[in-house]
Amino acid sequence: MSKFAVVARVLFALAYPPLAYWATRNGSGIAAALAIGDLCLVFLIDPLLRLRGWAWLLTALLALALSALAQTEVAQILLLVPPVLFLGLLSWLFGRSLRGPRPALITRIVSALHGLPVDQLPADLLRYTRRLTAAWALLLAMLALVNGVLAFAEVPGGVLARLGHAPAWGIARETGSLLANLVNYGVVGGFFIGEYLLRGRIFKDRPYRHFFDFVHRMGKLGPAFWRDVLR
Repeated sequence: MSKFAVVARVLFALAYPPLAYWATRNGSGIAAALAIGDLCLVFLIDPLLRLRGWAWLLTALLALALSALAQTEVAQILLLVPPVLFLGLLSWLFGRSLRGPRPALITRIVSALHGLPVDQLPADLLRYTRRLTAAWALLLAMLALVNGVLAFAEVPGGVLARLGHAPAWGIARETGSLLANLVNYGVVGGFFIGEYLLRGRIFKDRPYRHFFDFVHRMGKLGPAFWRDVLR
């Protein structure tokens, strides 16, 4: 993947949460379709830039579908799905790595950052990375569950409200969208930074100099590494 594609993907990904929140507050199908289109580009931008025919065909079909959905309430309903699906999938990826013969997900990342085989990592670092993997799985599962509850309880526009049932306790659609599309990702970012600071106090011997060097080295692991880790 080219550097331009990486930057474009990151920008589209960062744009989605505020776009989704704006679309929910706006309440229109067109705004929701724009937010969903942005999310689709997160996954399609690389093959589009590589001029892959299937990617351009799929993008054209998605554009036609979103144009049609923009005239209905379906586009707004679809905005309820990504916060649950995305965080739930990430939780599953972290949790899955705790089972089976392969090392935990974060253990493999740390192994690559240190340039050492997993079995040569210090025992305390192995324990820490496995527990951290479990902590991420639990946090992401809890956030996905909260987002699922919000999707059902939002009024108006939530699943129960659209089915004609009044939730036992409702939450304003704008508040639900704020929590699902902005606050939750703030929690994830806060946990990520907080854990980095904690790790610095526990483990003094690290292969990176500071936070930005850590992020840079994570990115330099390359697409092939991440595909293998998430496979």
